[in-house]
Amino acid sequence: QVQLVESGGGSAQPGGSLRLSCAASGSIFDTIAMGWYRRAPGKQREMVAIVNEDAESVYADSVKGRFTISRDNTKNSVYLQMHSLKPDDTAVYYCWVFTRDVTTYWGQGTQVTVVS
Repeated sequence: QVQLVESGGGSAQPGGSLRLSCAASGSIFDTIAMGWYRRAPGKQREMVAIVNEDAESVYADSVKGRFTISRDNTKNSVYLQMHSLKPDDTAVYYCWVFTRDVTTYWGQGTQVTVVS
């Protein structure tokens, strides 16, 4: 059974920083891509950042220049370093993994709150 365990959420002030981590455990096949999505209150879930097996990444326009995604293939882990946080970044952040056998996995979500 595959599990994605997220950590690092919490509260921050505007302009602050947080780092999210996600570790995949269990019998997970080769991961093609790993990333983060988020769902803000009253909004649809949106892609935040994705990194593929070649360390190529894409970002939502709203986080470019502020967030950095990285992965450690040896640990089946993905990270999201968030700087210059804004109140609009408040959301539940979900870890996402897509594997070579065309399977998608989601984490349980971790709350990020940016408030003065």
